Amino acid sequence: MSTHELAPVTVIGLGPMGAGMAETFLAKGHPTTVWNRTASKADPLVSKGATKAVTPADALAASEVIVISQIDYGAMYDSLGPATGALDEKVLVNLSSGTPEELRKASAWAAGHGAVLLTGGIMTPPPGIGRPGAYVFYSGPEQAIDRHSDTLKAIADVSYVGEDPGLAMLYYQAQLFLFWSTLSSYMHSVALLETAGVSAREFLPYAARTVRELAEDGPMAFLKIITDEIEAGHSPGDLNSLTMQAVGAGHVVEASRDAGIDTAYPAALRDLFERAVKAGHAADGLGSVIEALRKPNGAPIRND
Repeated sequence: MSTHELAPVTVIGLGPMGAGMAETFLAKGHPTTVWNRTASKADPLVSKGATKAVTPADALAASEVIVISQIDYGAMYDSLGPATGALDEKVLVNLSSGTPEELRKASAWAAGHGAVLLTGGIMTPPPGIGRPGAYVFYSGPEQAIDRHSDTLKAIADVSYVGEDPGLAMLYYQAQLFLFWSTLSSYMHSVALLETAGVSAREFLPYAARTVRELAEDGPMAFLKIITDEIEAGHSPGDLNSLTMQAVGAGHVVEASRDAGIDTAYPAALRDLFERAVKAGHAADGLGSVIEALRKPNGAPIRND
């Protein structure tokens, strides 16, 4: 397809993520219209070939596909609310953050104005836009994804997860929680070792090995092991019972307290393990912790 045949795109919201997407669409040959509540943020993109819309209605009129990157879904209503008459037959691709229920309500709002909403969770920081490895979770009408996936692939790979408008955000938040909790655990471990004079650089190879082995095949492939146990509905604890894990988690709390560092994170983990034990999983394996997560109204959480 030649450059002049590429579909036009409108980008609404020009923070680091939105500006990066607009710049990427431009670089890949898509006629790109931009609009931002602070109009001056569009100027650097205009110098690269973008068209600056004066009003939200102008931004909507310029393209069928409207990519939205704002702080939350409330910002979409604030921006497009005065221009709902221009929403008919538009495809709104909202990559803003929100709750799954907010996204479902937004889908109904868009449909009420004749538009289609594709919700998305973008799994890369701004510098990764348009680069290999970047991907976006999308949910909403599959027909709309099929029709516009070539355009959306300009900014990141398309990972369609289903019709439910809230599903993309659930995937996004699940991935973010995994990302944040892993790195926060690493930082807690570093803080603990620093009290004994061990640097982060010295610990890094061991931490990297643990994280890597969790996802690989072999005896430490616990992502696969736990997945198999969850799917089977059974987590054997013959070799490492949850009681043992809970005791060990308590020792991490004590070691952290003795070292003079924050104990909130390991205490929360210990409490989770203990709730699962009290719920009847003392002799089961680590995979049984998911039952305590599925049923949060079990044994009370203890306070330190």
